Amino acid sequence: MTVGNLLSGTAVAFLFLGGLVLFTDVELGMVRWVNCGTWSSEVSRQEKECR
Repeated sequence: MTVGNLLSGTAVAFLFLGGLVLFTDVELGMVRWVNCGTWSSEVSRQEKECR
């Protein structure tokens, strides 16, 4: 394995991990928006996750 292959493999791995982190962050934001937004019940908005 050459140094170029190692560097390109590392770059691809970091891009993949960055995509996973971004997707997870967006997904958590959407869940919070649905669970704590205007369409949710008052009891749901009072929960610890929504404060």
